[in-house]
Amino acid sequence: MKKEHALLFIAIAFVAGIVVGVIAAVTYEDHTPITPAALRPLPSSPSPAAPSADWQRQIESLQSILKDDPKNVNALVQLGNAYFDTDQFDRAIEAYSKALKVDPKNVDVRTDMGIMYRRKGNFDRAIAEFKKAAEDDPRHVNSRYNLGIVFLHDKGDLKGAIKAWEDYLKLNHTGPQAENIRNQMVKMRDMVK
Repeated sequence: MKKEHALLFIAIAFVAGIVVGVIAAVTYEDHTPITPAALRPLPSSPSPAAPSADWQRQIESLQSILKDDPKNVNALVQLGNAYFDTDQFDRAIEAYSKALKVDPKNVDVRTDMGIMYRRKGNFDRAIAEFKKAAEDDPRHVNSRYNLGIVFLHDKGDLKGAIKAWEDYLKLNHTGPQAENIRNQMVKMRDMVK
């Protein structure tokens, strides 16, 4: 009987340890320091897989619309988004570029195109697109957020990331994302000193 109690106690202790570990990890996940290793560029994305049949049908439908109306901004943006969602970076950039020729001040499209450049590994072009979006719409928070991401993770430029995120926080100073950015900036400022 003692052996059964001992095994039960071990099993309960094991499960309790897992639960405490998970709770600790979730509670303290935003409090990990940024280290120079965390500033290395993200690994390049694998080559995109062929889109699913549903995506392919959507893409073909949009291409058909664009054959008849090549300047249909809505279809160009949707096509870019379909390529974005299926990791077809070059095709997304091409569709977004065409949309921007028709509607050059569309900051959401420009920001999505910047994200595609980042995922391709062209960080300088991504930065240029995010800066242009922020210039075209001084209240556009998503471009500033992504600008900080590229500066921090891809360029290892803490000062650039801090500046981008300071601008972000001027526009969006509440909410969980703003709080997370503030916490990251404290750590980044300590590293810059």
